[in-house]
Amino acid sequence: MSGTAQNSAMLRIQSLLDENSFVEIGGMITARATDFNLQQKKTPADGVITGYGVIDGNLVYIYSQDASVLNGSIGEMHAKKIVRIYEMAMKMGAPVIGLIDCAGLRLQEATDALNGFGEIYLKQSLASGVIPQITAIMGNCGGGVAIMPTLTDFTFMEESKAKLFVNSPNSLEGNIQDKFNTSSAKFQSEESGIVDFIGSESEIFEQIRQLIKVLPASNKDTLQYEECTDDLNRVCQELENCIGDTSILISNIADDNVFIEVKSNIDKSMITGFIRLNGVTIGCLANRTQVFALDGTIDKEFDSVLSPSGCEKAAKFVNFCDAFNIPILSFTNVTGYDASIASEKSIAKAVAKLTYSFANANVPKVNVIIGKAFGSAYITMNSKAIGADIVYAWPSAEIGMMDAKLAAKIMYADENVIVMNEKASEYRELQSSALSAAKRGYVDSIIEAKDTRKYVIGAFEMLFTKKEDRPNKKHGTV
Repeated sequence: MSGTAQNSAMLRIQSLLDENSFVEIGGMITARATDFNLQQKKTPADGVITGYGVIDGNLVYIYSQDASVLNGSIGEMHAKKIVRIYEMAMKMGAPVIGLIDCAGLRLQEATDALNGFGEIYLKQSLASGVIPQITAIMGNCGGGVAIMPTLTDFTFMEESKAKLFVNSPNSLEGNIQDKFNTSSAKFQSEESGIVDFIGSESEIFEQIRQLIKVLPASNKDTLQYEECTDDLNRVCQELENCIGDTSILISNIADDNVFIEVKSNIDKSMITGFIRLNGVTIGCLANRTQVFALDGTIDKEFDSVLSPSGCEKAAKFVNFCDAFNIPILSFTNVTGYDASIASEKSIAKAVAKLTYSFANANVPKVNVIIGKAFGSAYITMNSKAIGADIVYAWPSAEIGMMDAKLAAKIMYADENVIVMNEKASEYRELQSSALSAAKRGYVDSIIEAKDTRKYVIGAFEMLFTKKEDRPNKKHGTV
């Protein structure tokens, strides 16, 4: 054993894993370096506890950095222990969880420590898309260490003590940490979008446990299923009232109303997260125009448009689901693109990424059009044109080039208001109604909002054995 049974690094592991399930690996390892009198300092477990255990019966590999040993800095043997855990996890097909509390590179070991950084980066890169990778930042995570959580799939951050930064806030010209704390959990979750969840340590551990329960163990795992006790034909009354805040809509149709949202603090106009339908894990994403507070009042409102950060968020999520064979369910309510000078710099590139992600994904894909679906923004949101297997629409949905009134105004610019209104009504019926889209085959069925749950469950059951090849290539370049 490492002799660190009661330190914070070990206590965190014990708090996260099932009771008495942790088995330590490499507990006797210490630093090999002797430069700068390092041999005179004790380095139990070389500052990182590594091993394996279970969460709700699911095997996971874990490392937890010990800030009491040289501030948790990464040296040669410290890095080798983390690399070893990754190698074992990839062989066994199980997630890796990293609990980070690290001062950075161990200066006494110089190039040996620097090479260790590189070896960790390599293993993380090779593991991407093979096994789920989760990091939780419990203390410091600065400099090159900040790359480690960014290379993983999901990142958690303690809301008060943790710090995540490449450059310290005080090193940024004209800034001090007290003025604008770029290392805070708030900034890294709301502005950079690196962090998926923030909270206290106990809240983070509970969130990780919930996430592990719904994620597959690896990209080869086809057994991620639990018995469904919810009514498969449950009617979701008044679901049409959830068009604005689609997080409520998704929760309503989910088994037992459980929705695990990821990256909830970055660009709330796009929602991403996981639910179960008939016991099967499903990745959900949706446009959102309203956020309701706990008291039922509207807290925030957004235009029904795609934004650069929203597209980036959704594209990363779709890529993760496709890599791990998780079916995708989307809810579309979009009229165009965010129009601002700031957005114009990156909107085309971000939309292209999301379009490519949907088109490239060959998992089962179902789309439900719940509101407006206009122009090329609608095409990007998992339309049949870019590969959706099944598309449903609610009766009130509008699908087409643009709003009927605007179309009539353009086509009949010289006519009076009465004529424009007549033509708008005609355009709506012939070109932008759910029925007109269904007649052309762009919508498979028009369904009542309250029946959405049973229809999407049926669709995914039908698509369970889907196999769809893509052109032979090394990888795309978008």
